[in-house]
Amino acid sequence: MIVLGIESSCDETGVAIVKDEKKILANVVASSLKLHSRHGGVIPEIASRMQLESIAGLFTEAIKTAKIRPEQIDLVAVTTHPGLPGSLMVGIAFAKALALSLGKPILGVNHIYSHVYANVLCHGNIKLPVVALVVSGGHTSLFYIKDFSKIQVLGQTRDDACGEAFDKVAKMMGMGYPGGPLIEKIAKGGNKHKIRFACWGTNAELDFSFSGIKTAVLYYLKDKKSGIKLSKDLAASFQESAVNVLVKKSLLACKRKNVTNLLIGGGVAANSCLRQKFMASAKLEGIDCFFPNINLCMDNAAMIAGFGGCLYKRGARSDFNN
Repeated sequence: MIVLGIESSCDETGVAIVKDEKKILANVVASSLKLHSRHGGVIPEIASRMQLESIAGLFTEAIKTAKIRPEQIDLVAVTTHPGLPGSLMVGIAFAKALALSLGKPILGVNHIYSHVYANVLCHGNIKLPVVALVVSGGHTSLFYIKDFSKIQVLGQTRDDACGEAFDKVAKMMGMGYPGGPLIEKIAKGGNKHKIRFACWGTNAELDFSFSGIKTAVLYYLKDKKSGIKLSKDLAASFQESAVNVLVKKSLLACKRKNVTNLLIGGGVAANSCLRQKFMASAKLEGIDCFFPNINLCMDNAAMIAGFGGCLYKRGARSDFNN
């Protein structure tokens, strides 16, 4: 089965072709990130305009890279939620027009769940059930998965997402946008134990909260004089606290659900400190921890195509009116 995937939930535009739910034949992405950086965040109007301009060309490139004809596509899968309304509209409209012109079925899929499925594209047969963590600029959620067609939410952020907290802390420190890679870079030269930040307490044990640590950083900056050493220690201490809570609650979820496989997905999963800490901590608990390749952590259409094919084989259907 050959599935064409379309992803346009935020600032990236992706088109990919995946065969038999796992084999990536093409995965092309265009990003408007540079246009948003000067504003310190994603501007929805800019994102959707760039997606409208680039999506047709990306489709042509994907077909060429995969070395197939459009008629060979069996299914068109497209992100329908969550995301920026204008951006989603571009991808959905293109997907509907393409599916209609080819006489092929269309399937709308969840962008967040697809981040979990990115692991399947990289690691083959992962045994279910699993606990999964999706950690990105807009989402921080824990899931229990017995089957990819039935995903249970175990916990989620009550305020800021983890990636959002990274962005806001970087902005407070005058570092620019996106904040995650910038904080990771400067934190490598800092003392992660220099400043103690709390990032644990929520009423529900598997929920997250990052607004408190963000505020703590703000007050710390107001009380201290700025400097290179301060910035390095602050970045390292903030990152350590944020990563620690992700690790602790993910492993707690594995314990509560009695599973030994943990899947991580989302843009923040590209953070090297997070990867190292998860792998080391999971190993101590006898848990196998999986990450997608770095390029599949970011928003991409391969995960949409793979997940769409998986769901379609399990009976999921959409129509042109949904």
